[in-house]
Amino acid sequence: MIDYIVVGSGLAGIAFCEELEANGKTFVVFEDGSQQSSTVAGGLYNPVILKRFTPVWNADEQLAVALPFYQKLEKKLNASFDEKLAVLRRFTAIEEQNMWFEASDQPKLSKYLDTELITNKNDAVNANYKLGRVKETGRVFTEKLLNSYRIYLAKEKKLFDNRFHYEKLKRQDDSVSYEDIQAKKIVFCEGFGIKQNPYFAYLPLNGTKGELLYIKAPELKIDYVLKSSVFLIPQGNDIYTVGATYNWKDKTNLPTVEAKNELVEKLDKLINCNYEIIDQVAGIRPTVIDRRPLVGKHPKHSTISVLNGLGTRGVMIGPTVAKQLYAYLENDIELPQEINIKRFEELLIN
Repeated sequence: MIDYIVVGSGLAGIAFCEELEANGKTFVVFEDGSQQSSTVAGGLYNPVILKRFTPVWNADEQLAVALPFYQKLEKKLNASFDEKLAVLRRFTAIEEQNMWFEASDQPKLSKYLDTELITNKNDAVNANYKLGRVKETGRVFTEKLLNSYRIYLAKEKKLFDNRFHYEKLKRQDDSVSYEDIQAKKIVFCEGFGIKQNPYFAYLPLNGTKGELLYIKAPELKIDYVLKSSVFLIPQGNDIYTVGATYNWKDKTNLPTVEAKNELVEKLDKLINCNYEIIDQVAGIRPTVIDRRPLVGKHPKHSTISVLNGLGTRGVMIGPTVAKQLYAYLENDIELPQEINIKRFEELLIN
């Protein structure tokens, strides 16, 4: 018998697997590649909500866990995923600049908002006012990380590269079994796939479709993330990511013309140079009604747990909530109330 079955190897699944390995637990992972939110994510870690200059929930604590987590993974997988990258917010009016200075006086924001504003000198960037720099920001190459980690799991013979069939999961009092695998516990880290999960479909994970464009813009020449009504993230070789859209109705992973037009319209107001669209991608973010992760045991089956709902900031949140779930399952350390799925127990009808 092994200790854990983990279903899903997105950011949440990887973070939990790392907790298991660090503590000497045995496990296998099921991954069928059906969920793309981690793969198509911009991968930014940024402690400030730049639309209204407010702190990200628990940003200090999350960064303190996440940054060493990615450093350790880079060494383990002998690859580089984490790039320190400045994030510059374009101001569209003097009032926004004043709001930036007001926000920088707040205790939770003072360490992150640089009060020395930057004058734009790049003719390809449309910025008539100054730019504000956010400190302690960067980007994780999520697709590269996920692919490398799945190769690692396969080499360790811990990866089942196929769909998990819920009807094959058998429950015992203190264990579970799936086909010929017996485990003490199972953790579902499926992202939007949770909507098909008979144990956790009751949870209010709405899912928000996000789409990105990849453009080639040889004249742009920026080496920082530029944030306005969209963000521009340099990928190297004059290629940039442009994103992202938010669609609460469409639950497919198919790119749409509507999203492309929306991004192009916003991009054309941000830059003054020629560009070529070379790709468009889409995925469903696992977003929750109260914007907090979904973590904990099933109310009726203590061997079945969930780690989900990381939303748009999975790069930052994932390592912290994975630690919290592990401590809860193995050491009975209570989960923070704001992430515990007990808050939605009344939604479980059966």
